[in-house]
Amino acid sequence: MSEVKKIATRDSYGKELIELAKVNDKVVVLDADLAAATRTGWFKKEFPDRHIDCGIAECNMMGVAAGLATTGMIPFVSTFAMFATGRAFEQVRNSIGYPHLNVKIGGTHAGITVGEDGASHQCNEDLALMRTIPGMVVMCPADDIEARACVRAAAEYVGPVYIRFGRAACPVVNDRPDYKFELGKGTVLREGTDVSIIATGIGVGAALEAAEKLAADGISAEVVNICTIKPIDRELVVATAKKTGKVVTVEEHSVIGGLGSAVCDVLSEECPTVVKKIGMQDRFGESGSAAALVKKYGLDGDGVYASVKEFLK
Repeated sequence: MSEVKKIATRDSYGKELIELAKVNDKVVVLDADLAAATRTGWFKKEFPDRHIDCGIAECNMMGVAAGLATTGMIPFVSTFAMFATGRAFEQVRNSIGYPHLNVKIGGTHAGITVGEDGASHQCNEDLALMRTIPGMVVMCPADDIEARACVRAAAEYVGPVYIRFGRAACPVVNDRPDYKFELGKGTVLREGTDVSIIATGIGVGAALEAAEKLAADGISAEVVNICTIKPIDRELVVATAKKTGKVVTVEEHSVIGGLGSAVCDVLSEECPTVVKKIGMQDRFGESGSAAALVKKYGLDGDGVYASVKEFLK
C-alpha cells in the first residue's frame, strides 16, 4: 500500500491565500508577528503591499481588520487559534461579529497537535467560542484539499468567518475526483449501517482508520465529515442518525461546545439519539509530540476504534 500523503493545513492556508490574491485584489492579510508559523509569510513575499504585520497586538489587529472590511477589502486575520479566539474574543465579538463585517479569521496551531508548545498554546476551546458569536461561520477542514476549499469559500461568503488550521501534517482524505465543497454541507465518506462516526478536522482521518478496523470485526460504520461546524448540516446529521441509530463524534477539541455539542443540539431537537463524544474530556492538554498526544487522548485510529467498540457494547 502506498504511503498516505500528509500536509499541514496551515501550509494549505498560506498557499491558497496567494492563489486567492492573484484573482481578487480585495484580499489583504494581517498577522500578529507570527507570519513564519502561520505561513502568511509566503503571502508577504508575493504581495508585500497587501500584508500587514500588526505585531503582538491581536486585539488591535481585529480592529484594523474591521476597519479594512468597512472599506470593501477582504481581510484575512491570522494568528494562533489561542490568541485569535481567546485573547481577542471581545474584539472579534464586538468589532467584527456584532456589525457582521466581512472579516475572515484564520486560527492556526489549534488543538493538542501544537505539541511541545504545551497546554497554554493548545487551544481546545476555539470552535466553542466562535460558535457562540451570532452570524459567525465556523469551519474546521479535514485536510489540505478541504482547507484550500474553505479559504476560497470564505472569500466568497459575505460576513465573518472563522477557519481552524493545524500545525501538524495530517492525511489527505479528500483526494478523489468527485470531491465538492459546499459551505454548510457535510459529506458521507463511507457508508455504514451499525454506527455513525461524525468527525471534523484530524478526526476525519482517524474515523476512517477506525471504520476499517471495525469492518474487520463485522461492524459497519458510516463516516461523516462535517467541515462546517456552523451552520451545521442538520439534514445530514439527522439522516445518518436515523439510518444507524447510534452516533459517535470525533474532534481534536473539547467535548464541550464543539462538534459533539453541535450534533447533540440538532439530534435533541429532531431525532433523539444516544451520542458518544470523543475529544478532550474537560481538561487541558500537555507538552509532548503531536503523535504521542493524539495517541494518549484516544484521537488516533486505534483510539477511536476502541471507543466505538466500547460504546457499542
